[in-house]
Amino acid sequence: MKLKKLVSLKAVAMVALLAGLSGRACAEVNEITVAQQYGIAYLPLMIMQEQGLIEKQAKAAGLGDLKVHWRKFAGSNVANDALLSGNLQFAAVGVPPLITMWAKTKGNLDVKGVAALNCMPFYLNTRDPNVKSIKDFTEKDKIALPAVKVSVQAVTLQMAAEKAFGEADAHKLDSLTVSMAHPEGMISMLSGKSEINSHFTSPPFQNEELENPGVHKVLSSYDVTGGTSTFVVVWGTSKFREANPKTYRAFYNALNESVDFINQNRKRAAEIYVKQSNSKVPAESILKMLNDPEIEFTTTPKNVMKYADFLYKIGSIKVKPASWKDLFMPEVQSLPGS
Repeated sequence: MKLKKLVSLKAVAMVALLAGLSGRACAEVNEITVAQQYGIAYLPLMIMQEQGLIEKQAKAAGLGDLKVHWRKFAGSNVANDALLSGNLQFAAVGVPPLITMWAKTKGNLDVKGVAALNCMPFYLNTRDPNVKSIKDFTEKDKIALPAVKVSVQAVTLQMAAEKAFGEADAHKLDSLTVSMAHPEGMISMLSGKSEINSHFTSPPFQNEELENPGVHKVLSSYDVTGGTSTFVVVWGTSKFREANPKTYRAFYNALNESVDFINQNRKRAAEIYVKQSNSKVPAESILKMLNDPEIEFTTTPKNVMKYADFLYKIGSIKVKPASWKDLFMPEVQSLPGS
């Protein structure tokens, strides 16, 4: 009798141990890190941070108190390294860096887009009165942009160079580019004391620059893509999504909630941008940008395949996506993307 009781107690203990191990094995992360860059393109993430939307969605999903760390990087190259090292779960970057990372990690980490953040044109501005088009740039000119060769600005400049000079000269202007965060690039160009006399940037920096006498626009990204196109996307790894489905879904739901908030409360969204970015630009000016018909906050990817086709053609990626859906997680594949 005692032997049976002892066996029974051991069985109960073993079941409890296995249940505990199973619980730990299935447990999702209790903290994540999200990275963004500078400008109103990242407003959805600012709203998520300001209003604690990820934490709210996590609690609704039964995940308890999810801790969210926020980081700000100057360019996509830094975000790439952090994501690959596992120090980052979600990052907001331009379309070309997403495509490049998708190609490099296909079959292992499987980096893919979570969703688009927006469509908006970004401008190449200059204070050089002799530069009327990109054909007028010379070796004395220097163009600031977030990350040489890999940022969406850098790749768009390559696409523009190909159109202007021919396929063999897509990289003709690369030597003129300098990696700088948008705020520093704007300060350098406007100072007139730096070698930086041009800046391929984004709202609100491009708008601020054009308010200065002597600064003019050379190029809009929409001139290169032939119309409306996605500017910034959020990406993550399929590995993280599969291991943490509820956490991933909480982030995705928070992102959609944030985009809806911007489209329904643009005045309040403009105020949040000013607060979150410590911007000296009045909220009224930010609101005017948000109401620009060329700027759209949407999770639907648009015109991303133009970048994929170009990157494959010039050899920057070795494998080409069959469609935009290859580049994005399942949650957005039912959207009318391109």
